[in-house]
Amino acid sequence: MNKNVTIIGAGISGLTTSYLLKSRGFAVKILEKTNMYGGSIRSERINGHLVEHGPNSTLETTPLINDLLNMLGILDRKIFASQSSNKRYILKNGAIMPLPMGPGGFLTTKLFSGKAKLRLLKEPFIKSKSHPGETIAEFTRRRLGNEFLDYAINPFVAGVFAGNPENLNVKTAFPKLYDLEQNYGSLIGGMFKSRKERKQRNEESKQSAKTISFVNGMQELTDALYSNLKENIEFNCIVNNISADGGNYTVNYSAGGELKSVVSGNLVLSVPAYAAADMISGMRGDLPRTLKDIYYPPVNVIIAAFEKKDVGFNLDGFGFLIPEKENRKFLGSLWSSIIFEHRTDAEHYLLTNFIGGSRSPELTKLGDEESVKAVMDELDSIIGIKNRNGFSRIMRWEKAIPQYGRNHYAVTEKIESFMNEHKGLFFCSNFYKGISVCDCIKSAFATSDKITQTTN
Repeated sequence: MNKNVTIIGAGISGLTTSYLLKSRGFAVKILEKTNMYGGSIRSERINGHLVEHGPNSTLETTPLINDLLNMLGILDRKIFASQSSNKRYILKNGAIMPLPMGPGGFLTTKLFSGKAKLRLLKEPFIKSKSHPGETIAEFTRRRLGNEFLDYAINPFVAGVFAGNPENLNVKTAFPKLYDLEQNYGSLIGGMFKSRKERKQRNEESKQSAKTISFVNGMQELTDALYSNLKENIEFNCIVNNISADGGNYTVNYSAGGELKSVVSGNLVLSVPAYAAADMISGMRGDLPRTLKDIYYPPVNVIIAAFEKKDVGFNLDGFGFLIPEKENRKFLGSLWSSIIFEHRTDAEHYLLTNFIGGSRSPELTKLGDEESVKAVMDELDSIIGIKNRNGFSRIMRWEKAIPQYGRNHYAVTEKIESFMNEHKGLFFCSNFYKGISVCDCIKSAFATSDKITQTTN
């Protein structure tokens, strides 16, 4: 029995997998390329404003998140989004309109035309079903019509994936929608019928799941994980190659100018797809080339704070998303200080805004001043900003969120086939089983369970 495990990558997936395995008696070694743990999760308080460099929150879609928080002793640090943030806005014709959150609101909203509302009523009677290579745009047109695609799905995809629905695979990027149609023949009918099944699994749909963070931001989670793994992590490690021999994996790497190696019976790759591709390039099969083709668009995050008296709109929701048809220079705005209390002081609003993504990657090449000005101009035209001279910060992610492209279903099949051929090697990263923090935690539990079952 070989209970040695090497985990490459100290993001949320790698940290969670490592923590779970260590708690089960495994000898864990974590190799991290940078000098910091947590991956894209980083919370920082600047001038009294709590700034998130990466994920601002996650959805509580599985009870596993609370299992992890209980184990870490930080369940009491979890906070829920405010009731005010239940309201979501969409930009249409230059004005933000509330997204209807129920049947009554849908019937009265001005966001969708009467024709679009009537089109939605046809959805339960559509008999065709999706094929594995269908995009979310094709799926939505077929079941819900063009207007719903333009003013609901398109901005939603930009907000979640920084992506384009014309290019994202519905089966892997939005598996719940795909499964509703496959299992029930209808999205509307399936939503009602599937509620009972989710309750039996003690799970929540992403539509009804609660938005959560922590008192001092998302980094509280990765800080808690790291505090249990300090002696297991080696930073500033560059993996040179990986070899498999006799049921063991040897990772050769460089650290501090020294060549090193570590041998273990189980190996977990918790790194981006392009990094994983390089690491397994010496192994047989075409998976490395497939992983290199996964697109990570660039995204600029612009944080801005304004005095409430200088904002012409009473911020009372989660924020607003911008459909591509509106032809704006940014993707949307999260109203961070409305979503969670104490993100700033009582006199200010704190907003998190996004530029780029696969919709307009060229805009991320703007300089810092140009990027901030572009966002300020847009915000002024939408919600009214009288004074722009307050706090602002820009964070640049050259490779932000992996895009689950049209053929991503085939990518997941190749990954699973590769793991079957290479027993003891596992992929646990957001290019595989979901991009959210909660998806990564769920994947870490599944990976840890597989390693435990195959080792015992």
